[in-house]
Amino acid sequence: MANKTLGLENRLYDYLQSVSLREPEILTQLREETAQHPRSRMQIAPDQGQFMALLVQLMGAKKTLDIGVFTGYSSLVVALALPPEGKVVACDVSEEYTAIARRYWQQAGVADKIELHIAPAVETLDKLIAAGEAGTFDFAFIDADKNNYDNYYERSLKLVRPGGLIAIDNVLQSGRVADPLEQDNITRNIRAFNQKLHHDPRITISLVPIADGLTLALKRP
Repeated sequence: MANKTLGLENRLYDYLQSVSLREPEILTQLREETAQHPRSRMQIAPDQGQFMALLVQLMGAKKTLDIGVFTGYSSLVVALALPPEGKVVACDVSEEYTAIARRYWQQAGVADKIELHIAPAVETLDKLIAAGEAGTFDFAFIDADKNNYDNYYERSLKLVRPGGLIAIDNVLQSGRVADPLEQDNITRNIRAFNQKLHHDPRITISLVPIADGLTLALKRP
C-alpha cells in the first residue's frame, strides 16, 4: 500500500500538494498522529481524501459508506464534506484503531454524522441490506482487507442508488499488479478484481492513478 501517489518523484509530489491541498487542521493532526502508528501505510493520502470529498460534494451526497476505518481519516474527510444532515456508516473490526478515529470525529464536531459498526464488514453490509437500505446510499468507499474486496463490492453495489459511486482503494498494490512475477494471494486477488470491474456492465468505470490507485465505479440505472 502507498499513502502518496505512485510514480511521482518527491519534488513534484510536494509541489502538487503545495498548490492543491487544502487540508483542514484537524485532518492534518490526525494524519500526523497516524504517521507514528506501526501500520501508518494503511492511511489514505491527503490528496486522495480531498479528491473524495470533492466527488461527494459534486454528487450532493448525503448518505455514505466507509468500509475500513482504521484511524478515521476517510470517514472524517467525507463527513466534513457532507451537509449537516449527512451520514457516514463506518465499518471496522478494531476497537483499538477506531478509538483514535472517534476522538478526532468528536474534536471535528462530526461524531453525530458517523455511525460506527464494530463487526466484520460483510455482516454489517448484509444487515443493512436485510433492513431495506438497498439503493439508499450515494457513495461508498472500500479500503479494508483486500481478499474480501469482491464481497464488499457486490454488497456496496446493492446498497448504492443508481447513479451512486463506489470508490475502491489500493487497486494498484504499489505497482505489484503490473508485475507478472508477483504472485502473492492479495496481488492475484486484486488483479482478478480489477479484471472483473473492467468488464462489469453494471457500472461505468475509471481507474484513477492517485495514491495507490483508486477505482471509481458509477452504478448504472
